[in-house]
Amino acid sequence: QVDLVESGGGLVQAGGSLRLSCAASGRTFSSYPMGWFRQAPGKEREFVAAISWSGENTYYEDSVKGRFTISRDNAKNTVYLQMNSLKPEDTAVYYCAADKIRWRQYYIHSPITGDFGSWGQGTQVTVSS
Repeated sequence: QVDLVESGGGLVQAGGSLRLSCAASGRTFSSYPMGWFRQAPGKEREFVAAISWSGENTYYEDSVKGRFTISRDNAKNTVYLQMNSLKPEDTAVYYCAADKIRWRQYYIHSPITGDFGSWGQGTQVTVSS
């Protein structure tokens, strides 16, 4: 079990940038792949980005490729989501999550919510047009 706290959300104009952070507690953070998901009003929670425990492998949902970058600092127990060229359709609550499987290096499919066992409380991102 990993406790997660997101921060960095807010209101930004279209074309702007935000950097989300997710601080994790516990000594085992560095062994867990991490992910970012988002949920817009009336929609299901969807995958945004994921990173392997080592940071060697990253995965992105197609609509954010080239605009968002996921990274991690295991020394600081923190995972980041840099979001550039934001669009109104990026508006959602963004959640950080830790994979259920430690040391997973690869996803053979696009990560799904069922792959992750620990979740943060979420941070609101609103992009105005």
